[in-house]
Amino acid sequence: MIHPDIIKKQQVILWGLLAFTLAVIVIGMAMGYSSLSYNRLIPTLIGQGTFKEEFVLFQVRLPRLIITWLAGMALALSGAILQGVTRNDLAEPGVIGINSGAGVAIALFFLFYPIDAGSFAYLLPLVAFAGAILTAICIYFFSYSRSTGLQPVKVVLIGVGFSMALSGVMIVLISSAERAKVDFIAKWLAGNIWGADWPYIWAILPWLLILIPFALYKASRLNLLSLNEPVAIGVGLAVEKERFVLLLAAVALAAAAVSVTGGIAFIGLLAPHLAKALVGPRHQLSVPVAIVLGGGLLLVADTIGRNLADPDGIPAGIMVALIGAPYFLYLLWKRS
Repeated sequence: MIHPDIIKKQQVILWGLLAFTLAVIVIGMAMGYSSLSYNRLIPTLIGQGTFKEEFVLFQVRLPRLIITWLAGMALALSGAILQGVTRNDLAEPGVIGINSGAGVAIALFFLFYPIDAGSFAYLLPLVAFAGAILTAICIYFFSYSRSTGLQPVKVVLIGVGFSMALSGVMIVLISSAERAKVDFIAKWLAGNIWGADWPYIWAILPWLLILIPFALYKASRLNLLSLNEPVAIGVGLAVEKERFVLLLAAVALAAAAVSVTGGIAFIGLLAPHLAKALVGPRHQLSVPVAIVLGGGLLLVADTIGRNLADPDGIPAGIMVALIGAPYFLYLLWKRS
């Protein structure tokens, strides 16, 4: 049973993070290459703005902010699930190669499969999921041992190896592609929020509406999987079945996110760690906090990045990596 004081603390933190996220969204709506004054935000939102104000807000700013927020939540939840399933604090979809697998599938699809723009947005998450799940299966296969089960250290080492190999595949694809398509892949690799349009929001939203409640429902099983296998089996948990289902959910979340944001890493590492530091290791408490944190962190990274350099800004993936990479090295040093 969770102590009521801890639950109350979690609720206060959640409301604080939601307020912070809302503040970042308001700031993001006003800031940019075409500025929009704060006193014009509410009139524009209720349809009383000029044509330019409504175009900037509804066609440029809001879609980007919403897609960034959704993708950040998906990546954070994916990282929280992966860390629980693999019992490894370093597991994260960008670090262990799942994002790279999704990226290769998207690149192949974009380069060689002609399709109309209207269907492109809705097929991308499915294509990304196919590449990501194939990569995840390979990583799982090479990390699993019949005698000792899933080996957490092997997951990260093999995942990093797959990530490097798939990055090489991306370079080969780029070298044989035409200039316009190379630009797209380069932006994807940098973690640029490129799918900033309403169809991409409708494409990613169903994945989150299904998988976030599913992950919250499975939080108690994640607690058991975070322990060693004999303990989980001893309390009657079907370890392999639960691990496979949760791994599938983590891969789907990561694939849906990176299909519209590009190869963004470290959000799935930072958010779960910060959440556990705030409310403790129980997934019933830490997972909701990680989800809100992930959305807020990616929003902050993208808002800062797109306002540092005009007109295109610095990709959110690079901004996140500036914080996430040193933290990843710190965790490696701490575990050594």
